[in-house]
Amino acid sequence: SLYTFIRRTSPHPAMSTFDQMTREVCTVRRPRTNTPLQSLTLLNDEAAMENARALAKRMLYEGGDDLEAQLTYGFRLCTSRRPKAAELARLMTLHEQQDQLYRQDDKAARQLVKDQLPNTVIMRVADFAARIIVANVLLNLDETLTKE
Repeated sequence: SLYTFIRRTSPHPAMSTFDQMTREVCTVRRPRTNTPLQSLTLLNDEAAMENARALAKRMLYEGGDDLEAQLTYGFRLCTSRRPKAAELARLMTLHEQQDQLYRQDDKAARQLVKDQLPNTVIMRVADFAARIIVANVLLNLDETLTKE
């Protein structure tokens, strides 16, 4: 009975944030919501940051030789479409801002990267940390999270 209570009626707290239905009944579709708590979870949760690190690495290895191509590739992975010029410009600006911040605070950059700096590519820790932040933003886009 303890298993039934804990596993069946108590969903994981993060799943409750995203309106997961209880496991007591079958549902065809969950309700579509978008709350600030969901955004905070995705921007700050360690599992979400691991996803962002993995996306940043994938953008770096598979996205092409320059930053613009890598950001376009990451955007396409998340949204299944190419970014508009204004969207790409915002991502480039975000990367530049984060790169400047992390160049000034090497300790924070290393804490974000967590010894996962790609060893096959020569790059600054601040640059990779900025890519992680951009990847986290891409994963947190409404277009990425919700199915229309």
